[in-house]
Amino acid sequence: MESTDNLRNFIYTVRGVKVMLDADLAKIYGYTTKAFNQQVKNNIEKFDTDFRFQLTKEEYHEISRSKFLTFELEETNCISDNSNDDRNLKSKFLTSNWGGIRKLPFVFTEQGIYMLMTVLKGELATKQSKALIRTFKEMKDFFVDNSGLLIGNRELMKLAIQTSQNTADIAEIKETMVTKNELTKVIHDFTDLNIRSEYLILNGEKIEANLAYNNIYKTAMRSIFLIDNYIGIRTLVLLKEIENHIPITIFSDNLKRGLHYSEYNDFRKQYPNVNISLRHTCGIYHDRYIVLDYNSDSERIYHCGASSKDAGNKITTISEVSDRQVYHPIVDTLLKNPSLALE
Repeated sequence: MESTDNLRNFIYTVRGVKVMLDADLAKIYGYTTKAFNQQVKNNIEKFDTDFRFQLTKEEYHEISRSKFLTFELEETNCISDNSNDDRNLKSKFLTSNWGGIRKLPFVFTEQGIYMLMTVLKGELATKQSKALIRTFKEMKDFFVDNSGLLIGNRELMKLAIQTSQNTADIAEIKETMVTKNELTKVIHDFTDLNIRSEYLILNGEKIEANLAYNNIYKTAMRSIFLIDNYIGIRTLVLLKEIENHIPITIFSDNLKRGLHYSEYNDFRKQYPNVNISLRHTCGIYHDRYIVLDYNSDSERIYHCGASSKDAGNKITTISEVSDRQVYHPIVDTLLKNPSLALE
């Protein structure tokens, strides 16, 4: 099985996202490139363009300049223009030993690699999938842990958004895995303290932190109230999938100025359909709460042990409350509070 250090050598940045080449993935999973791609073609409905896409000649040439690559690709006539650059590229990288023109390779994004777990079977595929997940997780941990040295708030926000999206994708994969027991083991790796996974306790069960919030928020049908005096960009990121007809109100005094106007503004520009408003808590709240569909038949209220922006950093618990009426006077008071203006 490949180590995470070795696997990093197979990861490239194309179109602003981390990707892996089909030939490299085929080798890792123990397939020929042709057989590997045939498995994907047999399940092509699972691989949208943000999961898998074909390189352009320029993108392929850029990767090839940094590392000489040999591909087992299908013979095709997909390149037909007559420019000198294209002829040179075809002769150097895309021609077969028998003179046929070869097809430009496909690459898989991180979501696409997770989706491969629903397609590729066997013990080796499971082990290599775990190794790939660890690799991407360690890379993200490095960037987050060193964000003050390496990237600014806006770049960190984009990275956090991508991480949240990957978590949601894994949640969807869980229901379509070919071998459910194998997927359970893979998902369990995200709660293994030895690989620094972020988890919490939701209603008595250990669960990956981002997934816990995703599971709570997606049940909302009418409204979401979030009461939390310590908010940050991750607070917003965890709400990015909410349908635009569901209004979201965050009640916070934004203590320690964890969320800045520039971050909030960037988020609103990137996700204009997420309907978020901000109000003060007026300094009288210590605990954190999530209130869904307030004052309706589908109302649910959760008591949160930590802020969502810090969820998973330390052991914490989210529990659904049974006596919701106790909290109604609290919510009614909050709804009268003034708007929160960020700095």
